[in-house]
Order: sequence, then C-alpha cells, then structure tokens
Amino acid sequence: MTDKITRRSAVSGLALGSAGLLAAGPGHNSAHAAVEHTLNLDSAGDNCKAIIKMQADLSGADAMGGFPGEVWAWMPGEGSTRILNTYGVGVSHVEFRPDENGWRFYHRECLLYTDPVTNEVLDNWHNPFTQRNVEVLHVFNDHVSRFYPLDNRRFGFPWPYEIHGNNLVFRISVFRVEDNPLNRKDYPLHSQADYFQTGELWGIIGDLREVMDPEITSAGCVTSWSRISGWLPFMEMGNRPGQMVYHSHAYKLKEGAAELPETIRRYLEKNAPEYLESPKEWTEPGARVTVWSHSKQLIDERRAAGLQEGETPFGWPKK
Repeated sequence: MTDKITRRSAVSGLALGSAGLLAAGPGHNSAHAAVEHTLNLDSAGDNCKAIIKMQADLSGADAMGGFPGEVWAWMPGEGSTRILNTYGVGVSHVEFRPDENGWRFYHRECLLYTDPVTNEVLDNWHNPFTQRNVEVLHVFNDHVSRFYPLDNRRFGFPWPYEIHGNNLVFRISVFRVEDNPLNRKDYPLHSQADYFQTGELWGIIGDLREVMDPEITSAGCVTSWSRISGWLPFMEMGNRPGQMVYHSHAYKLKEGAAELPETIRRYLEKNAPEYLESPKEWTEPGARVTVWSHSKQLIDERRAAGLQEGETPFGWPKK
C-alpha cells in the first residue's frame, strides 16, 4: 500500500468561509450616538464596506484570522464528550470590480485538529467510542472565493445588522441538507446516513469606532463560529447515533502569522506555507469539495490499493 494511509492528509470542505451567505436578525439600538457614522449601514455600498473592514482590509492587503476551538461528541442519552481541539487559520484579500458591481473576496483557510490536552497537531487519534486509532484528516480549503454584489443578486447587500454600544454585529445562520457521496450501502463504516445535514452559526462582531473611522481600512473583529454535523468519515463511526458540535472564536491577527501559536505556525510553515497568505488567482465561487466527497476519493483509492497496512481506509497501523 502507498504512504497515503499514514501521511498527514488534507480534506477540503468544512465551509469555514461560508460567512456571508444567509443573514438573520435585523435591527439596531440607539446606544451608538457617540460614534460618528461615516458609513450608512442601510446602504448597499457602505454596509458591504463595513463587512469587508471587519472580515478583511479595504486596502486590498492580506488580513489573517486565527480561531481556536473545540469539538464535542454529542450522543443522545449518553451525554457529551470533548474529543478534539481545533485551530483554524484564514487569510483574505479583496478587490473592488466596477465592471461586476461588487467585491471579489479571495480567501483560503485551514482547520487543524489538535490534542485536547497538549494542543499539538494530530497525525492520528484514538477514537474512545470504537477503541481504534485512526488517521486524522485536517481541513484545507484552498481558493474559497466569495463575491459580494452591491445589487439585488443573491446574497446582495445591505445585510441585516445590530449595534450594541461599540459593537457592530452581523448574525448569519447557514443550514444544509445534501445527498451524501458516502452512501450507507457502499460505505457503512464511514457514513451515518444517505444524506448529510449541517448547520453553521456565525456572529461577526466588529469595533464600531474602527469601522466608522475613514483612516482605518481593517477594523478589529471577533467572529463566533459554531457547527453541528454528523461524524467525520475518518472517525469510522458508521451510523452510531450522535452529532459533532464545533465551538470556536476567530480573532483578526493585526500582526499576521507572528500572532499564531508557535506550534500552529511551525506546522503550517513546514506542511502548508501557502495557507499563511491569501490566494492571488481568482476562482469563480460555487464548486465545493466537501469532507464527504474528498473522503470518498481517499476511501476508493485505498480500497483499490488493498488496505493491508491500516486494515480500514483510515485505520492507523499499530507499531
């Protein structure tokens, strides 16, 4: 069998960068009278500029975010167990396109699974529910392009917002139900159902004074991100009842990679240095590689190779 079964593998498609799809909860209060509103948040152009200042940098320079978090296994009738920690890195830059009446948002991101005690990046993980060691597939989403239209096209601006004191908040909820490429009949060890259902919940909270300061192109921002989904294929949990719950917060790193935890920065510098900068080439939004479709590709390749070393597609050999 090839070294594919034991190497650090990349999995695309947790949709970490899907903030900006579905907004909910319009409204704002009057507690912001002390801040001069140089942007009209009820207009498409200024509302979009506010989001860009929070998520990226109006100047077109790279903006980096780091997001530590944790993953829980939530089992009906059995309680919940924190099984993994996570650390994600996303880097973006924007470009205004007058001919397209909107902003191109260039973005790439990764999510690394780490040990819940040491926070070291994991190659393999002991599944406490199956008592098996399995290979960990980290998430590498390259070229997660978005387009922010300034008209009434889908996902057009303005988006609903809230203001509380010096906090400008955009609240976004994304729910999906899609056919699972890993059907139960052919992939019983790696599939919970013939469909997969996910929910991603975002709270994008920016510094209102910095958003409204015309001299500042990149405002301070904290983003809350939670995700509910089924078991990851590499966990080899089959259709055991339960869900995974991700909980994390992203912080804009004004000093870039220098602010990353040393273990995360070293790992990326060695294994995926391109994830420390935004993509420079534009790719049209739309095509998505998901954790399920990428896992199917790996499983099919490893089945064809014989699976001698790990016994199962993601089984980690005992040494």
